[in-house]
Amino acid sequence: MKKAIKWVATVLVVVLILFLLQRLLMPKYAKGIVEGAFIAEYYKDESEHDVIFLGDCEVYENFTPVMLWEDYGINSYIRGSSQQTVWQSYYLLEDTLRYETPDVVIFNVLAMEFNVPKDGGVNMEAYNRMTLEGMKWSGAKVRDIKASMVDGESFIDYVFPILRYHSRITELTADDFAYMFKTEKVSHNGYYLRVDSKPALNVPKGRILADYNFGKNAYAYLDKMTALCKEKGIRLILIKAPSLYPYWYPEWDKQMQEYAEKNNLEYINFLDLTDETKVDYNTDTYDAGLHLNLWGAQKITKWLGDYLTASGLSDRRNEEKLSKAWEEKIRFYESAIEAEKEKYGIE
Repeated sequence: MKKAIKWVATVLVVVLILFLLQRLLMPKYAKGIVEGAFIAEYYKDESEHDVIFLGDCEVYENFTPVMLWEDYGINSYIRGSSQQTVWQSYYLLEDTLRYETPDVVIFNVLAMEFNVPKDGGVNMEAYNRMTLEGMKWSGAKVRDIKASMVDGESFIDYVFPILRYHSRITELTADDFAYMFKTEKVSHNGYYLRVDSKPALNVPKGRILADYNFGKNAYAYLDKMTALCKEKGIRLILIKAPSLYPYWYPEWDKQMQEYAEKNNLEYINFLDLTDETKVDYNTDTYDAGLHLNLWGAQKITKWLGDYLTASGLSDRRNEEKLSKAWEEKIRFYESAIEAEKEKYGIE
């Protein structure tokens, strides 16, 4: 009996040490590349959302849920991540439906350019991990990992991230210890706040492609997303966010128009709404047209808020519990704006 107890105790100690090492070695995304923290932050918000955004940086940098709440009483959350593919968006939708059923899902169609994982480029594994590691374990996460892995990746490395990150032992910083178990909030319901400005000058045109048709796998996952939303009674809105680059080809736009018409969906191309939204690419983008800054995001969000309200979404600002929760979020948002302005010397 004593030997058995000693053996069990030894195993438990080893497991504990490995667990602590894994927590220490995994990227914290608390500073610098904070986008890797966005997916996990969703689970801390237990309110029922009217609108869920799915997509890449074109959603988490171009729409501000705080404004949707303050001006329209719409409770929204952006489940966005860097280089998010259409299959990842689909499985994030599956994951979201484990917790809630929103009235509206908004999906950014730039992800259709990637048909299989290898299309994402040499950094696809890093992008995969910024999406997948933040998801809670479920069947949706397992399927997402299997659909997303590129050559050289192993499923077991997602189950035990220490196998992937053991080499970081020589790269550890004070932040790795400070945020070992808990990281500070870095997004605003999934929105990435920027107030600096860099005008969009000499934006490159798209290169000529051999084939402008989106791939079968990309369409298969868009079909799955469409079917799941219809099954759950969710209004699916396809959008192309107002980013000038990567280039959005007219041939791609036509395909999305045709898909939306065929499936009785709404499709909004914000690139065609510059006059209506009054986005100024000389002042409203922080990185020369790839993403909008706060001022641009406010303009786009106002258009979307008007659109959603006019088409039936209700104002929930009279809900006491939800309004109370938003008071704290608004304080955090306003303090972040002031800190960003001070950082860039903006009055």
